[in-house]
Amino acid sequence: MTDMHQDANYGIPAPSDIKLFLTDVDGTLTDGGMYYGTDGTEFKKFNTRDGMGLQLLQRTGVKVGIVTSENVAINVNRARKLGLDYLKQGARDGGKLAAAHEICEEMGITMHDVAYIGDDVNCYDLLSAVGWAACPADACDKVKNIPGILVLDRRGGDACVREWIDKILARQ
Repeated sequence: MTDMHQDANYGIPAPSDIKLFLTDVDGTLTDGGMYYGTDGTEFKKFNTRDGMGLQLLQRTGVKVGIVTSENVAINVNRARKLGLDYLKQGARDGGKLAAAHEICEEMGITMHDVAYIGDDVNCYDLLSAVGWAACPADACDKVKNIPGILVLDRRGGDACVREWIDKILARQ
């Protein structure tokens, strides 16, 4: 993690501090629930405030994207609707970190320039590698105990991504 000042803004970058903001989906952009219709159709509930936050951050010049273990059309639809810069799906078994490295290489940046929010053990490696890490209030304990991570007040699916983005935007 980045050396950060021990003050009220600990764990909160300014938009100019980051070049790329990434988020997990299940348990972060959603409440982690898996909803299935009788025909097997999968549903997820996204919080519109998170979507607006991602778009607001994009307007400052920060690239935004999703890195997720899942590989489902719902995530493609959500990323497309929001106009996100990146969507990396199917990132399993250390694949989230590898996916972030791919994006960094493409952008010509380092992991120090990346902010990521995730909630579970499959996010651990990426959260530990980025310059700025945050997690929802209901993240697993292993994630909450990452040195320097910002544990947010809101739970996954309850606009926790927006909570962090609002804190970032307040530092402009």
